[in-house]
Amino acid sequence: MDNFRLILLLSLAAVLFLIYQAWVQDYGQPTQPQQIATTEAPPAGDEPSAVPTDQTVATPTDTPDAPPVAAAQTPSSPTAGRPAATVPPAEGTAELVTVETDVLRAEISTRGGTLQALWLKDYPAVANRPDVPLQLLKPDTPNMFIAQSGLLGNADTKVPTHNDVFTAERTSYRLKHGEDDLLVELVWRGDDGVEVTKRYRFKRGSYLIRAEQSVNNGSDHPVAIRNYDQLQRTELIDPNEARFVRTYTGGAYYGPDVKYKKETFEDMDKRPLDVTITGGWIAMLQHYFMAAWIPDQDLTETFYSKVVGSGHYIIGKYSPTETVPAGANYTFENKLFAGPKLQDELDKIADGLDLAVDYGWLTVLARPIFWLLEMIHRLVGNWGWSIIILTILIKGSFYKLSEASYKSMAHMRKVAPRLKALKDRYGDDKERLNQAMMDLYKKEKINPLGGCLPILVQIPVFISLYWVLLKSVEMRYAPFMLWIHNLSAPDPYYVLPLIMGVSMFVQQKLNPPPPDPMQEKLFMALPFVFTVFFAFFPAGLVLYWTVNNLLSIAQQWYITRKIEREDAAKHRA
Repeated sequence: MDNFRLILLLSLAAVLFLIYQAWVQDYGQPTQPQQIATTEAPPAGDEPSAVPTDQTVATPTDTPDAPPVAAAQTPSSPTAGRPAATVPPAEGTAELVTVETDVLRAEISTRGGTLQALWLKDYPAVANRPDVPLQLLKPDTPNMFIAQSGLLGNADTKVPTHNDVFTAERTSYRLKHGEDDLLVELVWRGDDGVEVTKRYRFKRGSYLIRAEQSVNNGSDHPVAIRNYDQLQRTELIDPNEARFVRTYTGGAYYGPDVKYKKETFEDMDKRPLDVTITGGWIAMLQHYFMAAWIPDQDLTETFYSKVVGSGHYIIGKYSPTETVPAGANYTFENKLFAGPKLQDELDKIADGLDLAVDYGWLTVLARPIFWLLEMIHRLVGNWGWSIIILTILIKGSFYKLSEASYKSMAHMRKVAPRLKALKDRYGDDKERLNQAMMDLYKKEKINPLGGCLPILVQIPVFISLYWVLLKSVEMRYAPFMLWIHNLSAPDPYYVLPLIMGVSMFVQQKLNPPPPDPMQEKLFMALPFVFTVFFAFFPAGLVLYWTVNNLLSIAQQWYITRKIEREDAAKHRA
């Protein structure tokens, strides 16, 4: 029994270590050279960046390995059922089409209509340069990340993949004042009369892009085709990420039956993804941001993954075969989300898309906590004060449990000298010592577990809040006050970790001392260990833990003094 509290405290220490260990084991350290993770957007008026070399010489190996598209059955089609031909990329010089709305700036290559670069204008790349927007999509390494789409046909008719060159009416688009929508069109024309128009529809204030591939069959025979959309990227290297904080970068997909699943780069290396899903989506995730292709939710599509080149990972989807009669039109419609993981917006776009903000098995607790934190922020307008107020509310909701815990600790503190005397009397005779201690607890009406079980109940809530503070893009680069200008980065002067360590030391002094001298020394070392550990954690997390410790000290001091006054009154009576 006397070892239970030691086990509990060590478990709390282990929780922090295991969280870090899980990040390292699941997501690993980047193996590429440390280089700058973000790129400044070109100033207005500058020439856009050149189309990357690997885009202009791409080979068909980065297209999906879909089953062959059978040719449409007509009397004039002797090649019906022949597998799709491997057609080399169309020759031609690709151009860049620049697009700018109120929230993003994009570059679309006319080679395949690939969305190869995208900057988020409301999210700075680094905390101290608010004028430099974060680049989410990028055409070259390191941190290559692009969105591709195309069509798959058969030997009868050539249709464009993401390696074929389209033509654009304009090379620059800008959302004007008073406009809510912006349409970008790219056109490809085949030799036999088939024309494909690729459209991107941007909307004011939105990171959701509506993407279409419209097929106008001007040939004299039906055309059988599939649509595909994919995301291609390399490992993320972010030198600005806090040490000891490793978050997930990799693929993910969702379906009503399979629910949310991660498809890690390690998974893609081992075996390709190949599942058929109705009403889902595929995505590439990184800390705070994501890109996702979202098909028609009534359509059954195949989700796949590939590894091409040197560390280039692809996750994508392709549609069932559609037959477009001669002289007819058919349009494949999809949505592309590329932006921050704002939970309220993701939830409105598609079922399960908000799960990209992954709180793990504690989601059922973390989501209500985030909702409450967001409501508080709407009132106070500062995320630091929101964390403090939320910590106070959580602490208040557990007041009765904490009161029972601190009462038990106060009683244990009162009998601590007698427990030490029992330890000295019985020495290494554990059986007699434990029996004597149980007799003492029974006589004094003390439950030795009373101080531990209430704390165990609160641990899932505290860990849920930990994940909320770490995962929420709303906290990214959020200022607090004084020297803390970024709650998502470590305290630059280590003041908060030191205050947290001191508060933990004070808590140790308020708790009853353990009867074992070795345990007592171990307890006294924990504040120092936690201080060093928290020095590398984001300031928002340390702020939460510090405020929680200070509230615990105040509550424990009050309850202990109250019990001491009650005992003194009984003795006087």
